[in-house]
Parts: sequence; structure tokens; C-alpha cells
Amino acid sequence: MSTRVKVEIRQLPHGEGLALPAYQSAHAAGLDLLAAVPDGTPLVLAPGKYALVPTGLTIALPPGHEAQVRPRSGLAAKHGVTVLNSPGTIDADYRGEIGVLLINHGDAPFPIRRGERIAQMVIAPVTTAEFVPVASLSATDRGTGGFGSTGR
Repeated sequence: MSTRVKVEIRQLPHGEGLALPAYQSAHAAGLDLLAAVPDGTPLVLAPGKYALVPTGLTIALPPGHEAQVRPRSGLAAKHGVTVLNSPGTIDADYRGEIGVLLINHGDAPFPIRRGERIAQMVIAPVTTAEFVPVASLSATDRGTGGFGSTGR
């Protein structure tokens, strides 16, 4: 069962005319973000290069929430294009434009056209940690075993 939360959203002038983020199925976790690049002038992402792609959106998340910007699996599987800093985090007090940092791991240039679905955004609650200094930590079977210590 999911929980609904109201998120204020504003389209910037270069995002006008684009659809607002939307879920593509009844049980989808992520809302699609669209590229707000100029119409008729795609942003071409060369192999091995990255670019910050505008969405033309700003949001006001309620306190205690974050938005995560994640890759779209289809872009990654078909073209090798993904979100470089995945997941990107949008904090509740950020009011700037949502940008998507895409990188092309594929072997061909990838044009990003206006209105193209470039990433997904997941709204999630945030747990705030309170660190408590101690002299030692409780013992576990794993102990200090790190990278690869529990298997392949």
C-alpha cells in the first residue's frame, strides 16, 4: 500500500507545454521526467560524454521527504544512457530546477529531444540519524569483513 503526499510543482518558462511528471502504470514507483531542451534542437550526447539536462521543473517537497532521480531502464538497456550520479537526491529545502545528469556509455551519439522521457523521480520519506558516540560496537557474525567477504 502506498502513501500519498502533496508536492508543489512549478513549470519554468522553458518547460511550458511539457507534461508534468506522471506515473506510467498503477503501481509504478517513479514518475517520468522529461527533457526541456529547445524544440527542434536536440542535445546530442556523444559516447563517453555527460550533460546536465534541464527538466523545466521546480518542486517543493514536504519536510521529511526527498526525491530521487533514477535512470530509466529502457535508455540504459537500449542505448547505454543512464543517470551519472544515480540516484541523484533532491532535498526538501531545494527550490532550484531539477536537472538530470545523463551519461552515454553506449557507442553511438544519443540525441535527447524535447519532451523525451529521460529519467524517473521517486518521492520517498527520509529517516534522520542521530549519531551516538560509543567506545565499541556490538559484535556480529560478519564483524569487520568488507567488500566481497560474504561471497562473490
